[in-house]
Parts: sequence; structure tokens; C-alpha cells
Amino acid sequence: MFYVKEQLNDAMEVSIEINDENVFCRCPRCGTEIQVDLAEVFADGEIDLFGTAVMCKNCSKKLMGGQACGCEQV
Repeated sequence: MFYVKEQLNDAMEVSIEINDENVFCRCPRCGTEIQVDLAEVFADGEIDLFGTAVMCKNCSKKLMGGQACGCEQV
């Protein structure tokens, strides 16, 4: 089991298990929150949490020459 641990203050610490339902990031272009499947993102064997960004579907379409981005920043 992998988890995230954060010290909130001197008396309180929170630990949350990482699973396929609770990992999110923000699109680097529009800021939309995206649910991320880490197994899919790192399927090629290259694991770099700091250097990896995931774009939302709308921004990905725009980048690849599709329709204009209709994202709403959250």
C-alpha cells in the first residue's frame, strides 16, 4: 500500500492511501482538475512525478489541432 502523509501541526498527522480513485492533478494549460490513473500515466516505465503533466481532454484536442479549448478553470 502506498500513501501520502502530511503533518498538519505538532499534534496531528494525516495519512491517505493512494488508489485508482483518489489521484488528481491540474491541467497545466487551463487548470481543470483531472482524475489520473498513475498506472496508465507511467505504463512506459518512466516514473517522474515532478516532471510529468497531464492535460485535460479539451486542451489535448486543441494542442493536436482539434477544436478550440472550452475549458473552465476550477
